Amino acid sequence: MSDTISSLRDSIMWHRWYGRQAPKRGELASDFELRDVSGVNPVRLSDFRGKKPVALIFGSFT
Repeated sequence: MSDTISSLRDSIMWHRWYGRQAPKRGELASDFELRDVSGVNPVRLSDFRGKKPVALIFGSFT
C-alpha cells in the first residue's frame, strides 16, 4: 500500500485497506501514546476519557 494518495483510485484502495480497521460510530478509539510538544511528557488518549472532546490535527507546521 502506497504512502501517497494521488488519485481517486488510490483513495478508494486506501479506504478499502484501512477503513475496516477504523472504529465504528459509538466505539471507543484505540488507545495510543504520543509525546507533548516539548517531546518529553507522554500523553495517552485514555487520559482524556470522560473529559472534553479531543481533536487530533495532523500536518506540517514548518
